[in-house]
Amino acid sequence: MRELVEFDRYMTHLCAGLGHADRHAGLRGYCTGLMAPLQRKSVEPMAAHLAPTNTRSRHQSLHHFVADSAWSDDEMLLRVAQWVVPAMDFSDAGWWIVDDTGFPKQGTHSVGVARQYCGMLGKQENCQVAVSVSLAAQGGSLPVAWQLYLPKEWCEDEARRVKAGVPKDATFATKPTIALTQIERLLGQGAPRYCVLADAGYGTDTAFREQLSEMGLTYVVGVTGQVNVWPPGHAPLPPEVCSGRGNVPTRQRLGQAAHQRPVSMKELAHALPATQWQSIEWREGTDFTLRSRFAMVRVRAAHRDHHRNELRPEQWGLIEWPEGHQEPMKYWLSTLPEEIPLERMVLEAKMRWRIERGYQDLKQDLGLGDYEGRGWRGLHHHASLSIAAYGFLMAQQLRHPEGAGKKSAAQRQEPALPTHYRPRGSPAHAAPRPIVHHDFAAAYRRSLAQDTTSMSVLPARKRKARLVPQ
Repeated sequence: MRELVEFDRYMTHLCAGLGHADRHAGLRGYCTGLMAPLQRKSVEPMAAHLAPTNTRSRHQSLHHFVADSAWSDDEMLLRVAQWVVPAMDFSDAGWWIVDDTGFPKQGTHSVGVARQYCGMLGKQENCQVAVSVSLAAQGGSLPVAWQLYLPKEWCEDEARRVKAGVPKDATFATKPTIALTQIERLLGQGAPRYCVLADAGYGTDTAFREQLSEMGLTYVVGVTGQVNVWPPGHAPLPPEVCSGRGNVPTRQRLGQAAHQRPVSMKELAHALPATQWQSIEWREGTDFTLRSRFAMVRVRAAHRDHHRNELRPEQWGLIEWPEGHQEPMKYWLSTLPEEIPLERMVLEAKMRWRIERGYQDLKQDLGLGDYEGRGWRGLHHHASLSIAAYGFLMAQQLRHPEGAGKKSAAQRQEPALPTHYRPRGSPAHAAPRPIVHHDFAAAYRRSLAQDTTSMSVLPARKRKARLVPQ
């Protein structure tokens, strides 16, 4: 079967980054288990599925591979990207999507668990949160960097750190800081300077936006309606005239007149004339074309302007206000070119849905949130392997689209998305189409489970890997 031959080649490619040949069987077995039709993808049920007559031994080997074996997660994700990226079509554009995802957890001992915002539940809850950067094109997205967010209470608790195996160099960093570090590392590996997309959890951070610009990256990031901007005709006062004594004033000032003070994005939306709003369609949804009303206006970000000696550069403010709604629904700031049409700006802003669909697939089909261990290494290894399994299935769909679209009994048995799941920042009607086709995934899982014993992994030459997108 073609898929099994390609899976074998894929495993050979990934094995070259594991460091030791005795880890190859663990990689193949773990990825096979993650693609099996199981309700839960933790080590024990995967071991039972892979070796029904020798479950205990298989459980020990898989557990050692994911929880204890010292292979590199960065190297694994890099090799996954090397396999998948050439199948992605960047002829229209490419994007870096920054996001975080939460995993509800009980107790206090699992690494990084704390009471914090959980996007899956849409509220503050006991959970783990990981920050990721995904490379996206029109046809799909792939996480290429993934790291657990470690709350301050964990960073300061040496006993819990040691017990969970938290690396000594893992100090407290905000989620935007983690994302910026990930992007900087990717650029250092030769990654292209695509536009960065992020929701308001990152976009409201002025330092995050400024550092992206310093890296030479454009962005379209969500902000809240409370974020202040300088709209056209508004600007701070220049520095005071020097009196001839003391230091020469260099900082801008806020005046008393309305045009000498910034306004919130929400105030700006309410002040825009009706002629500035347009109805825009951006893609086909599951049941109907997605359409809403948008306006964009040139603005300057306003943040501690009285401590600055010059105006910030202009950028775009984008606002979504659906017809019939009492208030605007979403806001963005963007450094895309001044001549960009509104239709294209909306498409770029809405492209963040790719990562929302990707996390649904990773969690529902490939067990991203099913790891039951408590340690730092095991959690990151499990996530890397879930992404590896996801990457193979996505590459298969992109390279062989003719294999998708057939109805099957196995597809009907696939677990449905939970009714409570709603990606952060998405309206209820914006149901994205799947990236990994479940008909194909189910068929592949059946054949893979039947033919696992016939697979072989060839020894691979060691070489330094680089991220070289197409």
